[in-house]
Amino acid sequence: MSRAVTVVLLILAALVVPTGTAAADPLSWRLTETGTDAQLRGLSAVSRHVAWASGSGGTVLRTVDGGRTWTDVGPPGADALDFRDIEAFDARTAVALSIGTGASSRVYRTTDGGATWTETFRNTEEAAFYNCAAFFDRRHGLVVGDPVDGEFRVLSTSDGGRSWRMVPGDGIPDALPGEYQFSASGQCVTVAGREHAWIATGGSDAARVLHSADRGRTWTASDTPLASGESAGVFAVAFRDPRQGVAIGGDYLDPTAGTDNLALTRDGGDTWREPGNSPAGYRSAVTYHPFLPSALIAVGPTGSDLSLDGGRHWWPFDDGSFDSVDCGRDGACWASGEQGRVGTLRIG
Repeated sequence: MSRAVTVVLLILAALVVPTGTAAADPLSWRLTETGTDAQLRGLSAVSRHVAWASGSGGTVLRTVDGGRTWTDVGPPGADALDFRDIEAFDARTAVALSIGTGASSRVYRTTDGGATWTETFRNTEEAAFYNCAAFFDRRHGLVVGDPVDGEFRVLSTSDGGRSWRMVPGDGIPDALPGEYQFSASGQCVTVAGREHAWIATGGSDAARVLHSADRGRTWTASDTPLASGESAGVFAVAFRDPRQGVAIGGDYLDPTAGTDNLALTRDGGDTWREPGNSPAGYRSAVTYHPFLPSALIAVGPTGSDLSLDGGRHWWPFDDGSFDSVDCGRDGACWASGEQGRVGTLRIG
């Protein structure tokens, strides 16, 4: 672990005061110059040196020097695509997902840092729309999409994204009227351990989370207390382990509303409860810090928030706009968003 990461952890731990509140002022995002004005909703933090970001205009960015320089390594001929999610394993290997109806939903894979890409999936269903991706390990992963004729679309890979197969719909609960997923941050699906996965939904009368305990083959659904409607629901889910997790979102058309935008679970998503307080507005992404079991970071268009007690209390620390947030295995945390904004978490 680097000295900088150690310092961050020590200060984060020291922020908790006896009253149970926190003062998060020492934290902020250090913006990096990406050289693009694309909206970067896809983000994958590998380490404090390596990160990938993706978004509109066929943009895929990679840095290997902590954000000092970025290279646009997007697939050639993909300028019309919107890469809402990217899952990177290291500085050379990544899987990128573009969203949209019909053939706009595609999966690309690179093993040479973006110098070349292979298209490994192109949607052939006119009504299908894929939103997010997540990997259990370097081989096994999922891509999830909106319902078609009441059935959610789930793709599975067991070879690192080289090929994909459709998960049979008979193991997935029927969709509610109007229900779909939000491709706002690449976090409408997440995984924990080798078998467990969760899908976040909204758009209907209930904001739900679907859970699989067998690597995506079968699913169950549970209601959350989050606001739901055409522009509201669960936008992102994150899990510390197969039982402890958080669902976050709200209404993106009412970005400053800080009610009914977060819920916690201790039983793998079977039941959800609202904490004592929550972030100050709609939030599109959330992540656990890898070294502090109870630390969470959430981001959205009106700011960033920190929790040090597993999501029970939240404190704002930055008012800039971000769409996604992710932390690398070494504890380095990154955020990305509109107008090519990418930041790394810093003190002061």
